[in-house]
Amino acid sequence: MPARIEIAAAQHTAAELRRLARHENDRRAAMRMIAIAETMDGADRETAARRGDMSGQALCDAIKRYNAEGLDGLHDRPRMGRPPKLSEAQRAELRAIVVKGPDVEAEGLSAYTRDDLAKIVETKWGVGYDPTSVGRILRGLGMSWQKARPSHPKKDAAAAEAFKKGSGHPAENHQ
Repeated sequence: MPARIEIAAAQHTAAELRRLARHENDRRAAMRMIAIAETMDGADRETAARRGDMSGQALCDAIKRYNAEGLDGLHDRPRMGRPPKLSEAQRAELRAIVVKGPDVEAEGLSAYTRDDLAKIVETKWGVGYDPTSVGRILRGLGMSWQKARPSHPKKDAAAAEAFKKGSGHPAENHQ
């Protein structure tokens, strides 16, 4: 039978822990509170862990963290994860490239696709990304995947504006 871990100088009673668990937004922390409350009421480790929806070892770890840090120790610690391949400056430069758009004459494109941007990142910074990952980066930069409507490079802006104002609109000529 595993050794019992004592709850040292409990800051809260079992009833207080249950009440706090009911109002806790973090489900995992709430379940840890419930399991510790069960332990305080005399339940064995396996029963208390089952009621807290965790393993016996996880309950022991939660009790140790509760003893050391109080209620704050029952919340999950932040996870680090893999560092990004592109620095913040490179991401900002990528955003500027997307906002500027391609040179229609030189590149023959009216807008960049994620495949195009993955190739640009590969050639410019030597970092390989899947097009889906490029889309995630762009969303992280506050950009959407929608493309602007392409316009012809030799479009006459004055004629288009005159058409919008109604001088050339067919619906207005049928009075």
